[in-house]
Amino acid sequence: MASQWYSLVSQKLFLARTLLETPKQPTDTGNPVHTPAQKLQREAATQGSIELLLRARRLLLIMIARFYQKRSEEPSSLAELANLIGEQATETSELRALEQEAGSWWNHLDQLETAQSRPPAARKTVSAENIIAVSAEVGPDRSAQVLMKTLNAVKQFADNLEEQHGEW
Repeated sequence: MASQWYSLVSQKLFLARTLLETPKQPTDTGNPVHTPAQKLQREAATQGSIELLLRARRLLLIMIARFYQKRSEEPSSLAELANLIGEQATETSELRALEQEAGSWWNHLDQLETAQSRPPAARKTVSAENIIAVSAEVGPDRSAQVLMKTLNAVKQFADNLEEQHGEW
């Protein structure tokens, strides 16, 4: 039963990878109409891959619950999983450590989920009076390279879980 959940997690990660690897179409400098459409497609691919990564993480929690024979439970957070299988469970402690680690895939997904669930920050208009400071865009790194790194880490974690529990 748990391997079905592993397959579902893997499917979401594969689809996210497909979106991230979507080739960028060459910009046609002679036709400026294509540029906004290309930016829109890139943003859709980015947001879509983030949503698939977040879904894969939630399904990963359900997969872990199934490993512990919790057939009717579907935890949607690490706290719910910990209440279900216990804080002493290896998976709970591993995920808690990832939650606390600043550069971990779990932490990155938390940041992406927060950013994805809020409207974009209002931008100030640039004028001669306020052009002194340059501010970098706040929020988690949404670049394809960093998203791919997070995706690979989630995949590795899921693969390790399946391998460990598949031995039983």
